[in-house]
Amino acid sequence: MTTIGQPLDRSAVPSTPPNFRWLRQIGGTLLLLAFLALLWEGAKAFARANNYALEIGGLTISLSNFNNEQLPHLGDIARAFAEPAGRGAPPLYQFLFSQAMFTLWEAVRGFAIGGVFGFALAVLFTYSGLMQRGCLPFVVASQTVPILAIAPMVVIWMSRAGARDWAVPMIAAYLTFFPVVIYTLRGLTSVPPTALELMQTYAANGRAILFKLRLPNALPQIFTALKLSATASVVGAIIGELPSGSQDGLGIAVLDFARYYNQSPPRLWATIATAGLLGIAFFGAVSIAERLIVRWRAEESD
Repeated sequence: MTTIGQPLDRSAVPSTPPNFRWLRQIGGTLLLLAFLALLWEGAKAFARANNYALEIGGLTISLSNFNNEQLPHLGDIARAFAEPAGRGAPPLYQFLFSQAMFTLWEAVRGFAIGGVFGFALAVLFTYSGLMQRGCLPFVVASQTVPILAIAPMVVIWMSRAGARDWAVPMIAAYLTFFPVVIYTLRGLTSVPPTALELMQTYAANGRAILFKLRLPNALPQIFTALKLSATASVVGAIIGELPSGSQDGLGIAVLDFARYYNQSPPRLWATIATAGLLGIAFFGAVSIAERLIVRWRAEESD
């Protein structure tokens, strides 16, 4: 039995049976993938049974997009991974793996740049209301500009600066910093007023308040932003590879296979699937880091 003010003895609390939250999530994901696969193949079978045309009330609707030249079977996409990527080239899975690693390195560098820059802006906005009111609208407006319009300019600027290899990471950083700014700012400014007053009562300076109160309070928000930024950095790296003149990367692979789409559609779909898996893997890595660092949140979720 414990009294008021006495810390709770956790060893005396009966342990709850372990839940199967992760198993449920994996099972739900597999069920969703199975449903999408059935929907994919079912749509193709329906279109083929109706000769790729559907008449409704005298109106003929074309279903030609479901033919094998436009939408290949999932089995054909899976077999494409084992086929050569081109004449005299290695198997497609080996080729896509090397391209994915190149894109991942570009995305990681952009993720780091955008994360550090976004965090610095959030701290600046936290301690300067004038900067927050003056600059935050421009931060928001920056995300309304299409990345395809900015990417060629970034490549030109970085090339003239002698840092062409950093053009793609800078484009990825452009998509990365915005979520970090918004979520980190929300976490840093949403500290409990009583805790802030207590720190000020003990004459804590701004640095102590930042690292001992604001930053621990903001960690869950920061990792939420980082998980969003992880996938955004992959997208930014793929888009940035298109105008960069690079010979490697998933963006170049998408561009090359798109040119020969009518000859071999499964290769392009396999490349798209690889890009999706790369984004999921990066997201999962950040989630694992969150679970290791923000331990109290993991215990609450358990």
